[in-house]
Amino acid sequence: MTYQLGINVDAIKAIDTHVHVEVGDDGHLALPQPVRDAAVAYFKAEPAVPSIAEIADYYRGLEIAAVVFTVDATTALGYPPNSSEDIARGAARHNDILIPFGSVDPLQGHAAIEKANRLVHDFGVRGFKFHPSVQGFDPSEQTHYPLYEALTGHGLPLIFHTGQTGIGAGTRGGFGVKLGYSNPILLDSVAADFPDLTIIMAHPSVPWQDEAIAVATHKANVYIDLSGWSPKYFPPQLVRQANSLLQDKVLFGSDYPLISPERWLADFENLDLKPHIRPKILKNNAIQVLGLG
Repeated sequence: MTYQLGINVDAIKAIDTHVHVEVGDDGHLALPQPVRDAAVAYFKAEPAVPSIAEIADYYRGLEIAAVVFTVDATTALGYPPNSSEDIARGAARHNDILIPFGSVDPLQGHAAIEKANRLVHDFGVRGFKFHPSVQGFDPSEQTHYPLYEALTGHGLPLIFHTGQTGIGAGTRGGFGVKLGYSNPILLDSVAADFPDLTIIMAHPSVPWQDEAIAVATHKANVYIDLSGWSPKYFPPQLVRQANSLLQDKVLFGSDYPLISPERWLADFENLDLKPHIRPKILKNNAIQVLGLG
């Protein structure tokens, strides 16, 4: 089943650009249990693991479209993820509300390119998600440029995790997860060398927020999604720039199921933003970036 976009953007209130599918159709979890246990301890909560159908029903009830994905860190974690193919099939069954992104393991070289091409051509994914720290790769290394070249050819956006992560937090050696791979300044080289590649830097990039703002301001092809943090905890410089220079470059994202869109939106209401900027962040910027217009 190939995904065909069926979203009526005029009928939805917002677009959540960052939603994790944590469990496959077969019950396989996205992360190995020790890593998952560490994340639960870090966030002091056991996040739900809704199925793709449950996510669709939930977001449909909110009248919010959702970008859904997993992360393929097979090489770094020694553990296969839940299936991007199944996510795309599920999104195709709920194409009025879900937008599927694929994920490939950059450390698998040509095999990653082949899988990415298959996810686009055979399953209709609308973009790709990467998590450099969890996947164990420096996104600026030129060994990954053939993958970016292939993805540029598809004209689809890429989401890169940036900043701190709860994955592996508090464990011996952080479970091998290297935070530096998620410094947004590493994406500056990628954006410069692939100017036709749309890059979305996920999350407030603490402790590198200023680097993220610099890259997004300097590179026309780089955006920021606001997922993973309640808006009341956003760094003040991020709010200031979202309210001015970056008003066309920031996107609503929740990081569901870790943070619910209801909580995010409730706290977003209390941010000191100009009225005309709110709809840009909640929907209009994503329509442009995701090619939904």
